[in-house]
Amino acid sequence: MPATNDSRPAEFILLGFADRPWLQLPVFIILLVTYPMAMMGNIAIILVSRLDPRLHSPMYFFLTNLSFLDMCYTTSIVPQMLLNLGTSTKTISYAGCVVQLYVFHLMGGSECLLLALMSFDRYVAICRPLHYTLIMNQRTCILLVSVMWLCGMTFAVFEVTLTLQLPLCGVNELDHLLCEIPVLIKTACGEKEANELALSVVCIFILAIPLCLILASYASIGRAIFNMKSSAGRKKAFGTCSSHLIVVLLFYGPAISMYLQPPSSITRDQPKFMALFYGVVTPTLNPFIYTLRNKDVKRALSNLLKSLFVSNRHQVK
Repeated sequence: MPATNDSRPAEFILLGFADRPWLQLPVFIILLVTYPMAMMGNIAIILVSRLDPRLHSPMYFFLTNLSFLDMCYTTSIVPQMLLNLGTSTKTISYAGCVVQLYVFHLMGGSECLLLALMSFDRYVAICRPLHYTLIMNQRTCILLVSVMWLCGMTFAVFEVTLTLQLPLCGVNELDHLLCEIPVLIKTACGEKEANELALSVVCIFILAIPLCLILASYASIGRAIFNMKSSAGRKKAFGTCSSHLIVVLLFYGPAISMYLQPPSSITRDQPKFMALFYGVVTPTLNPFIYTLRNKDVKRALSNLLKSLFVSNRHQVK
């Protein structure tokens, strides 16, 4: 494949599971099933959060943003994966790779921060209930989400732009299912220690610090829950917080194992399975985790389905 004068190829070949072709069909089927599930689940969360007045609270405002992020996050990678796994085409244009890098890392960085905001919201609700409406008012929530998006965008623009400056020396094969920063750094030639250091430093701010804040919030929440006298109150608080904590573990675990280590030390298959996990599995599970453990969302979903059924039945008559 001829390369341009600045060593950037016209397109990349995404090797995926080329060394294990028997994996391609099972992964293709899994993506074909989970992607529509992820989209429908997150759309349902957004709809019920906006249509049901009882869900017009900061918690569901943040949950709506999480669902929107997950939809964009998954859509930025899954259609390309399906194309590469389901056909003989294993390429992505250089421009397509750049767009995928920016969108994927914008959504991923923003989600890290959003999960921290959601834990802060739960901390205020449980540990400072008398001041909750004063602290988590509409203006504050919009401001926090705006800062989250700005920080996510800053992370994506800085890190992706820095990575794209690395020379590739005509190399156009990526041993991955998508374009991702650690894999591009590992593929690049020349000096890349500065890029590895920059990625580690940025990821400390976007991954490690938010995770520490989440754990600190839940330490305080745990103490507050155990001090509650009402068993019903403890059960409700535990149910709400445990759903969010499960999502945090599912997202942060693979992300930390992928981004908080030097790209040169990443094993061959690690990026593929980690990307499938935090880019596909987690966004698919999030709606089910929140609905199955949240009576308010289940009730709102049930009411929405009933209203749709009644409306369709009247139209048929």
